[in-house]
Amino acid sequence: MSNKVLLTSVCRPLGPEYGDASSVGYELLYRQVTRAQGIFSPRTVNVHFGLDYIAENLDAPTVVLQYPSKRELIAELKKGYDYVGVSFIMAVMHKMKETVALIREHAPNSKIVLGGYGTVLKDDVLKPYADYICREEGVGYFRRLLGEPEIPMPYKHPLIVSWLKIFGWKVSGTGKIFAGLGCPNGCDFCCTSHFFSRKHIKLLPTGRDIYQVVERYFDLDPDLVFLILDEDFLLNKKRAMEFRECVLQGGKKPSIFAFSSIKAISQYTVEEILEMGIDGFWIGYEGTRSNYAKQQGRPVEEILTEFRAHGITVLTSMIVGFDYQTPEIVAQELDGLMKLKPALAQFLIYGPVPGTPFYERIIQENLLQDVYTSDKDLFYRRADGFRTMIKHPTLSPKAIEDIQTWCFEQDFHRLGPSIYRVLEARLLGYCKLKDSPNPVLREKAEYYARELRVAYPVFLAGRLLGPNAAIRKWVGEVESRIHAELGRPTLTQCLQSLLAVGAALWTGLTLKLNLFQHPRLQRTTYRLPDHHGSAFHLWEEFHAKMASPNFSVKVELQHARQQVWMRLEGALTSADAEGLAQRIRESLARSKSRLVLDLNRLHWDKVEDLRPLREKLAEYRSRIRVVLPKLSAAHPELLLLAGMFHRY
Repeated sequence: MSNKVLLTSVCRPLGPEYGDASSVGYELLYRQVTRAQGIFSPRTVNVHFGLDYIAENLDAPTVVLQYPSKRELIAELKKGYDYVGVSFIMAVMHKMKETVALIREHAPNSKIVLGGYGTVLKDDVLKPYADYICREEGVGYFRRLLGEPEIPMPYKHPLIVSWLKIFGWKVSGTGKIFAGLGCPNGCDFCCTSHFFSRKHIKLLPTGRDIYQVVERYFDLDPDLVFLILDEDFLLNKKRAMEFRECVLQGGKKPSIFAFSSIKAISQYTVEEILEMGIDGFWIGYEGTRSNYAKQQGRPVEEILTEFRAHGITVLTSMIVGFDYQTPEIVAQELDGLMKLKPALAQFLIYGPVPGTPFYERIIQENLLQDVYTSDKDLFYRRADGFRTMIKHPTLSPKAIEDIQTWCFEQDFHRLGPSIYRVLEARLLGYCKLKDSPNPVLREKAEYYARELRVAYPVFLAGRLLGPNAAIRKWVGEVESRIHAELGRPTLTQCLQSLLAVGAALWTGLTLKLNLFQHPRLQRTTYRLPDHHGSAFHLWEEFHAKMASPNFSVKVELQHARQQVWMRLEGALTSADAEGLAQRIRESLARSKSRLVLDLNRLHWDKVEDLRPLREKLAEYRSRIRVVLPKLSAAHPELLLLAGMFHRY
């Protein structure tokens, strides 16, 4: 029998109010990047994406839990699992221990596998809590552990969407694209680079592989934006330019946020970057004298200024606590950064993470604070970038932490809430690109305009509740400039502005009282031998049983959404359609699955060829969504199909 696998994060609740480090929580923005911005902070829950990625690519029945409570984890463990994998980072080592204790108490026969960046710690620290430790790419590791055959990259890519909220309102969905692991740059503090020995693992080896994932997300929701998860996406120019060619040849152009370095970005023109669809970056500013190799290239001032003028939003990360820094030097560096007006800015304390060259130097030179030398558990718990762990040549730990707090506050009070900084950059980009001779750049300008129009209701809250008079005035000026370019708000938008103020005040109250700050459990099943699982097995058989020389069926099981995505490709005859419709009907009758019937690449000779799909599937119309060919939406039979099936 197949092994049964459970993959889980540590248990909720998380946060400093529960004894965790300052930045520990479910949200990178609210807890870290925009931590000083309060009600204006964008909110989005970050799950452990790797768990679903691994689960999607195993053969074994697998369940993934994202942020279970202890009670929910115990209930799941009692269902019986051969292996339980726990993903954690070093700052929640104490939570990992609690999770392992629950596994051993309630599932004593389960083998425990530890994974995630917390496994930078050595075996003598982790072995008491694990039977196995994964310190590599997780799919290959787990398949070997379970005795499953090796599979080539690119692996199956799960479609994982997170939702960005402003004042509690959903404003955009983000599709996560897992393009690579690791980074060859090897900055001395960087855990993610040295965890993979400065190697770059291309989960999506080619630019076309990446674009095909974009296409799948667009099929799911044409309004999604994208996050490419790769430590320095533009470093591999061949792959990036191949991706650009795919974007230029494709249909709808994406809006992409990516991670990259000055060194990598310097290989491209701003036009090439926009033609890829990239209109947002996370860039390491670090420090003006930090001298990392990744900072070589065009001057950072030149890049950030040019990007902002073209509507590209930039999140800069700066480090405090370098040996050369004094309060005066940090103030100078911050002044230089503020003049560039990044849309978002992060400030982290220079900290030693095991496995990095910086950590090795700190240990060799006895520069770790004495309290952490004597109490390793305290070291793990506080290693989040917001506590000073080392002995600085001139600054006390408190002085460095105060400087960090000051940087966050200065960023907010000088430049204002990031949501308005993003909109100002988009306005500049719209004005710059709207009359471009390049049609792709004009299309990007129209995208910026749509973003700006949708954002009209957020401005009143900024004018009334901004952090100081200067910022409130600036928010009003940005609003006026946008209205001058794109038109006045509608009556509906004016009413929405009033509602947004109420939502902002409600957000402030929930933050103050710690209400609704924790996500619910996300439980996703993969290949379980239950009613859904047996139905998924039926869907998997379509590829083999419906094969013909000129027609093929491709099936993608989207476990997280409990739906089946079926792509029909090639020339469909009436006989093929009859057999296909009957088999789909039988599978729907034996399951509760929802079906997406993708006709984008389907060809047929006669209208009657499609009729069996409509007639045999009529009674399941509430569970079927049809994706139509882009250029043939006016075909009569397609219009009948589109009108009949419910878009759930």
